[in-house]
Amino acid sequence: MPEGHTLRRLADDLDAAFAGREVEVGSPQGRFADEAALLDRTTLVGADSAGKHLFVEFEGERFVHVHLGLIGGFDVRRDVAEVPFPQGAVRLRLVTRDTPAAYADLRGATRCDLVSAARRDEVVATLGPDPLRADADPDRAWQRIRRSGRAIGDLLMDQGVIAGVGNVYRAEVLFRHRIHPLRPGRTLRVGQWTAIWDDLVELMAQGVVDNRIDTVRPEHTPESMGRPPRVDDHGGEVYVYRRAAMPCHVCGASVRTEVLAGRNLFWCPRCQPAFRSRAVQSTST
Repeated sequence: MPEGHTLRRLADDLDAAFAGREVEVGSPQGRFADEAALLDRTTLVGADSAGKHLFVEFEGERFVHVHLGLIGGFDVRRDVAEVPFPQGAVRLRLVTRDTPAAYADLRGATRCDLVSAARRDEVVATLGPDPLRADADPDRAWQRIRRSGRAIGDLLMDQGVIAGVGNVYRAEVLFRHRIHPLRPGRTLRVGQWTAIWDDLVELMAQGVVDNRIDTVRPEHTPESMGRPPRVDDHGGEVYVYRRAAMPCHVCGASVRTEVLAGRNLFWCPRCQPAFRSRAVQSTST
């Protein structure tokens, strides 16, 4: 499933192509036809993201709410000489009515709804703070984490705790801060949480720029280590994500995996040792 940086990049691309321009709105597939007719030949105000949700605003405070789900994609093309005939099951198509021409095709999304500003606000209110938003308050997430007995690896994927973090960023940020994914949230110190949040802000912002996830530090890149680059359909250089049974780039131990809440965890058992509370340690000595 696309992570938050993908939606932020998509919002930026839609803004660059359509913001302030009158657009033709259609639904070649037909599933969004009635709603598209209401928006056709109106001005697209702009696009924004909140976590893994995308909101495309049209005049009259009307929003197309999109969630890409596992297989969705929104292909945005700018400055084209000719707008091609739609291919495949295009649920939503945007086309500029002036030049230079631009178009965008939405396919495979789990959600594509026309909503009001009030409904947009309701959806955003269910989400935790988004590291990619300037108005995010990380303390909102911390107040839930510090009281929870759930694993931090589970909490980081809960969109009501933190918005936009998916399996890749979850695995990688925990590795970078040497925290075992099964450690209970309430055992973290506030300094550890602040470091995690600040790192997510930086990593995800870079993901928007690069349009891929890279998490390894300069000393662990393929060039620095003399190793082959990663080959994976997700792209990017990572420490543990999808590297089960492979050697850790830092210590050489075999990366482990385990299923938590239906998603695969990845961690290094040496760099991210299992957490033992002081109470357990004092009892055993």
